[in-house]
Amino acid sequence: MENVVNLLNFDRQDMTTFFTEQLGEKPFRATQLLQWIHQQGVTNFDEMTNFSKALRQRLQTVACITLPKVVTTQKSADGTRKWLLQLADGNCIETVFIPEDDRGTLCVSSQVGCALDCRFCATAQQGFNRNLTLGEIIAQLWLAEHELRAEGYQLDESYARVISNVVMMGMGEPLANFNHVVKAMKLMMDDFAYGLSWRRITLSTAGIVPALLRLKEECPVNLAVSLHATNDELRNQLVPINQKYPIAELLAACRAYVEEDNRRRVTFEYVMLKGINDTPAHARALVKLLSHVPSKVNLIPFNPFPQTGFERSDPARIETFRDILIQAGMITLTRKTRGDDIDAACGQLAGKVQDRSRRQQKHVPIIPIKQESCG
Repeated sequence: MENVVNLLNFDRQDMTTFFTEQLGEKPFRATQLLQWIHQQGVTNFDEMTNFSKALRQRLQTVACITLPKVVTTQKSADGTRKWLLQLADGNCIETVFIPEDDRGTLCVSSQVGCALDCRFCATAQQGFNRNLTLGEIIAQLWLAEHELRAEGYQLDESYARVISNVVMMGMGEPLANFNHVVKAMKLMMDDFAYGLSWRRITLSTAGIVPALLRLKEECPVNLAVSLHATNDELRNQLVPINQKYPIAELLAACRAYVEEDNRRRVTFEYVMLKGINDTPAHARALVKLLSHVPSKVNLIPFNPFPQTGFERSDPARIETFRDILIQAGMITLTRKTRGDDIDAACGQLAGKVQDRSRRQQKHVPIIPIKQESCG
């Protein structure tokens, strides 16, 4: 008996191989099936009317289109929506949709939990179980797109999709799941699937340098880097991967990522932690640090979660920090907190993780060390 495969795990190349080598069909059947699944939202082979009855019956014996189970759907007062999705192994991940006047952005997870241990992030405190498959990554976009479409949500009449932008900023470190994430992003850009431009896809990383350089060669989407500190001493504490890939090495990779296109910039994310990294001196150090990298800065007010020892910087201090950067000529925005009433804001995603790292058992409540140094 032939193995049943989940076709959500196939990009166009995989789907073509499946149809030609396993089913003995013409290659164009692959693009037809991609359109049925991703553009029409059809998961029942019987409804795929441009396939012969014999092919539909054959597909039912060798393949399936299996999606995660929607456990809960929460809607914030500001319109942000969060889905808790249960995977086949019982783990749960979270996906967030953020509606704006001119775009609909989906925040997509790449891992069950996170293998990194960033101290200000709720996901990291859940520990780590495994990487998501291509099908589990793309299913988040499928579910959000087709559920919102079924409800009548429409971005505007000129845009055929509900989801106009995707950010790989959900649970997990995307570059630690390189192959599946890249295949998923390429499927998002495929004209027979979601047809997104690379300009509308952003990958956020804590800074796995070899994978970042590989990303430039294989799938150069927009890049966002979680920086959060201006020196290695502090960043080692906040973002432990920095001990392996320190700031100088990371920034060199960022320069290389955008050097061939003077229109591109790296977005540096900087979470504002009260008394830790938010002084005027830190702001001036950040200006100096990024002076040779085409960049823009997103200042992120810290979003609290249970047992954190951090606090959000005061609004006046965030504003002062931002003004120093702007006066130095840096493109700087303070990210508007969205969905915090449903724990859907940046750094708050947690899901339900069967922690293989035992991090939850090892961790004591976080007591951050105050940092006055900034150089």
